Amino acid sequence: MLRDVVEARSLGGHRLALTFDDGVRGEIDVATIVPFVGVFAPLQSEAEFARVFVNRELGSVSWPCGADLDTQVLYARVRRDRQGTEAPAAS
Repeated sequence: MLRDVVEARSLGGHRLALTFDDGVRGEIDVATIVPFVGVFAPLQSEAEFARVFVNRELGSVSWPCGADLDTQVLYARVRRDRQGTEAPAAS
């Protein structure tokens, strides 16, 4: 199932706090998934990176420079990171 980002905010550096349409929340360091070249080059600047917004039409994370991120990649990364840090269920 495809998920949309409903909230994105910059946490400083190149980290984002994300909330998806199913309530899943997490943080991601964008520098670990994209090189800052081409359309992403302006995002090397933390000030430009902080201008992040949610493109409601696409349900994705975007920036005024035209860069955007694949929502499914973000969702998979957040889910993977959450599973790696959550305590196992008691049996």
